[in-house]
Amino acid sequence: MRHPTGSSVTPSAATNAVDAPFGAEIRSNTGMFPVQSPLRKEGHHENPKGKRLAILTLTALGVVYGDIGTSPLYALKECFSPTHGIQATRENVFGILSLIVWALTLVVTVKYVNFILRADNRGEGGTFALLALIFPRRSPDTPDARGRWIVALALFGTALLYGDGIITPAMSVLGAMEGLEIAIPSMESYIVPISVVILAALFAVQRFGTDRVGKAFGPVMLLWFATISLLGIFEVAKDPSILWAVNPIHAVRFMQEHGTLGFLVLGSVVLVVTGGEALYADMGHFGRKPIQAAWLWLVFPSLLLNYFGQGALLLRNPAAAENPFFLLAPKALLIPLLIISTLAAIVASQALISGAFSITRQGIQLGFIPRLEILHTSTTEEGQIYIPEVNYFIAVGCLLVVLVFQNTSNLGAAYGIAVTGTMFITTILFDVVARLRFRWQSWQATSLTTAFLIVDLAFLSANLVKVKHGGWVPLVLGLVLFLLMLTWKRGRALLNARLAEGALPIGLFLDGVEKSSVHRVPGTAVFMTGSDDGVPPVLLHHLKHNKVLHERVLLVSVKTADVPETSAAERVRVMPLGHGFWRVVASYGFMQTPNVPSVLEVVDQMGIRCKPMETSYFLGRERLIPVPGRPGDTITLSRWRKVVFAIMARNARSATEFFCIPPNRVVELGTQIEF
Repeated sequence: MRHPTGSSVTPSAATNAVDAPFGAEIRSNTGMFPVQSPLRKEGHHENPKGKRLAILTLTALGVVYGDIGTSPLYALKECFSPTHGIQATRENVFGILSLIVWALTLVVTVKYVNFILRADNRGEGGTFALLALIFPRRSPDTPDARGRWIVALALFGTALLYGDGIITPAMSVLGAMEGLEIAIPSMESYIVPISVVILAALFAVQRFGTDRVGKAFGPVMLLWFATISLLGIFEVAKDPSILWAVNPIHAVRFMQEHGTLGFLVLGSVVLVVTGGEALYADMGHFGRKPIQAAWLWLVFPSLLLNYFGQGALLLRNPAAAENPFFLLAPKALLIPLLIISTLAAIVASQALISGAFSITRQGIQLGFIPRLEILHTSTTEEGQIYIPEVNYFIAVGCLLVVLVFQNTSNLGAAYGIAVTGTMFITTILFDVVARLRFRWQSWQATSLTTAFLIVDLAFLSANLVKVKHGGWVPLVLGLVLFLLMLTWKRGRALLNARLAEGALPIGLFLDGVEKSSVHRVPGTAVFMTGSDDGVPPVLLHHLKHNKVLHERVLLVSVKTADVPETSAAERVRVMPLGHGFWRVVASYGFMQTPNVPSVLEVVDQMGIRCKPMETSYFLGRERLIPVPGRPGDTITLSRWRKVVFAIMARNARSATEFFCIPPNRVVELGTQIEF
């Protein structure tokens, strides 16, 4: 219910209990009691074997490898695009194919599969996981100079990943649909409308969850990789000499002979590794071992066979450069191949969509993104989530991209910048993690990351020249999302500082309660607070207006730890304050969903009566009023960003929903706060 004095519904830091961006240090003492999480992960962070490993590997095929697995649809075609003017001569085919082979080997196999996947935060991957590894015990709200650029890089990398999530489905589905030009030329004008319908259906099924989608898509991708392998093998058998393209000398000669033009071709070669970043972003869904097994034993060999097959076809028929993938198949098999390609393209879209859900939840818990609705789509798997707002955002953006760019050639520029930008930033953050957390020697970290950066910079530079041809799209989108995340983080820090200025020490408050003989009523009152010190403003408002206190008063705050999950044994601390008051601090990992009623079950087991029908939750609803900054403020924010922050706060999910609080037990008290 809403208290009569309530005002506009605007979440604030006073009721936002997810307040420690990288988690306050979790202390284990006798005052800490376990609370069972409503969901748990099974086997993701352990060492799966046998049947369990096989199931996870197959499921990973349907979520993680759809994007990079469908790159043969368009990658080699774009390398020989008329835009570059590279003819499909024998030397050029060997040169470009050699670049492709070594791009897959160095970027995906060596960099991501063998090194980046090691930088997991208890099984979780992604940019925010790297950031949590870098700042394990302190908040980067006011970091030093080096810390600021690290945070900025991580946020911009995350923003680019959202852009990647928008462009990937469009690129994959359009790439598959362009096969209609070969199979049924009269259908060319229907490519865009059909792509729109397919994408709309894909986003509509996201609510069923990653697990179900993955299990449905896994067999599809297994069929896909078997198909492209066979197509490649049949063509390679006609000209086995193409296998010599594995020699990197061909790539070196190609770059030497073509100079600037060869450098620009790298902007298309990078399309073969798009989706590599999804391996790391989606690691929390399946774990490292299934992802590595799927790549090394199936995906990598299948991709190489198909690219070698396309290269052999071009040696035999240079005119096939217009669409070498679909021209690999006999005419009688074009329609079945088109159907399989379409299904695989739909799967390809899943990798970054699932990654966006995972990273968004991390961002919410770490304080960079406002509270959003997080729906669990599995009763046993903690990592299987669906976030409607993110799904709608990516869906709208993806459909707009298809309608604006129309084909893969136009979209390639935008696609490349999003991917290479994310990979470049991941390399830099990995270097910091290797030094700080892996304890590598400086020369070890420098030599490895320098090698990675040379490759990343080559691909990124080749794509930057395409900014005016569509590359500006992910850059603008990334900049906007970066500013929004930074504004939310800084705004929360500023608001917390304002609230702390007027905070009343708990000791002084309790002395006043004892001396004033405030009337106590039966039951338990829970006051949510973002701080584990001082008196929550909502408690002061309640006492001011209602003139009573409950027999038992709990001051509950939820902290986000620097790990994906906290164990049940270390999740809850309870500290008696006297006079019927207790402070309860619950520590959740950044991949877990806080559940306050579950926390209170533990408190009840301790003897502090918290029966559901006898417990009332008091939440503050503050109306934020942006005002000019004051001299001496340690945290500053321009007025326009304060306005943006207030709008974001107004549209964030309420604390009631986010913390799983029963709405019929909630009392909301409103006030105005100038910040």
